[in-house]
Amino acid sequence: MESPIRQVVIVGGGTAGWLSACLLAARLPELTVTLVESPNIPTIGVGEGTWPTMRETLASIGIPEAEFLRECDAAFKQGSRFDGWVTGAGDDTYLHPFTLPPLGDLRELLAAWQQVAPDQPFAQAMTPQGAVCAAGLAPRQRAMPDFAGALNYAYHLDAGKFAALLMRHATGRLGVRHVSAEVCGTRAAANGDIAAVLLRDAGELAGDLFLDCTGQAALLIGGHCQVDWIDRSDVSFNDRALAAQVPVEPGSPIAAQTVGTAHRAGWIWDIALPTRRGIGCVYASRFLDDDAAEAVLRDYIAAKVPGADAATIQPRRLAFQTGHRARFWQGNCLAVGLSAGFIEPLEASAIVLIELSLRRLIEAFPADRAAMEPLSRRFNDLFRQRWDRIVEFLKLHYVLSRRTEPYWLAQRDPATIPERLTESLELWRHLPPSPRDFPDFEEIFPAASQQYVLYGMGFPLPSRLPQPSGQALARISEVRDRARAMQAGLPENRSYFAALAASAPERPAAAS
Repeated sequence: MESPIRQVVIVGGGTAGWLSACLLAARLPELTVTLVESPNIPTIGVGEGTWPTMRETLASIGIPEAEFLRECDAAFKQGSRFDGWVTGAGDDTYLHPFTLPPLGDLRELLAAWQQVAPDQPFAQAMTPQGAVCAAGLAPRQRAMPDFAGALNYAYHLDAGKFAALLMRHATGRLGVRHVSAEVCGTRAAANGDIAAVLLRDAGELAGDLFLDCTGQAALLIGGHCQVDWIDRSDVSFNDRALAAQVPVEPGSPIAAQTVGTAHRAGWIWDIALPTRRGIGCVYASRFLDDDAAEAVLRDYIAAKVPGADAATIQPRRLAFQTGHRARFWQGNCLAVGLSAGFIEPLEASAIVLIELSLRRLIEAFPADRAAMEPLSRRFNDLFRQRWDRIVEFLKLHYVLSRRTEPYWLAQRDPATIPERLTESLELWRHLPPSPRDFPDFEEIFPAASQQYVLYGMGFPLPSRLPQPSGQALARISEVRDRARAMQAGLPENRSYFAALAASAPERPAAAS
């Protein structure tokens, strides 16, 4: 008879490890959850973006929103703005917001947009979030209940501080056991599973289910399980990044969205936090060398960050593989986070994939070892599809560009475009993206996301649009009215976080 799954061992800390620990301990309290991490691997925090799913995640593990915002130097994220991706001209900008377009037939809404406000950007016409982001406003009033908002939103955060908060919460409130030790190997069970991880100078740690949160090292899924790596660099070219933390002047505005600015061989992320900005240059090493990329980053900081001395900034160089595992759950090992894969930071898919992996595991947690086989097959099928969809959606941002540098021309080479994306683009010339194209109820980038990128980048509208109905015209008008009301009623981001800081409870004095 199979023994029940009771001992879960998480190998690796950081966002992936500690978020896994919190969710498993909070949602499945009957489990014994142990996290082991090396004391010699520092947590890296450069500023990260999340998806609106993070609000539900924080609520489910019991971290109040105000505590999260204060402890993680976090700010609100209401979407992503893309500058320079179409032509590189000064007026080349569009927004991918988190709030959906109005309900109704999108063809009628497109027709109403063209009739009422053809010169207005698509996102501005379809949601008041465009106006709110442009004004640098928060998506909620401070008096609202935790995680509620006038508009859909996520967060920007300091990843290092987030991992530290999750560790304190997991060990102090949720009963997670923390082992500080270096994992130097595994002991195999008779069936090939992991029976235990071997700890340097500390014996071994046995478990029933192991989560590999060791990042690109992939000590378990790649080491013990020998699961193949699928290289996606033929589609997604970027493999390098330079990351910098840039102080901001007191009282300076806090952007309401991630800003991604295209350059000749990649793009620059700009993530605003209350005390600093996380800015990084993403690039493809076969089109741009490291020194040239650093010059691009310094030029951006000098131009975009008032008061910053770009010459004194010391960016950290990061290299990453582009791809994912052939399987994410093998035997009694599940890869979560970078150990499962990574496709450049565009559109911030990394943390949401952690959340969705854990949600799937928790919703169908195996009762015993025998149950892992069918559950793992279904998990692998689902997440292989999700990785394919991510690759396709990120590629969409490049194939619609009209920039003429070699990097951008190569991105549009038909040989580098996934077949499904090519077919979708042909279909979307006649019918706009719809939920039928993206039937997964937890689709990371649903039809609305495709619409915001397509029409934000000037993709041609379907040639046969109906006459807009009165209802469609009314909904476009309602967006304008709601935008005016929200601009008058929502606080500026900087004001919101200044008031939040002023209301912080006093910390107890340190013992002498």
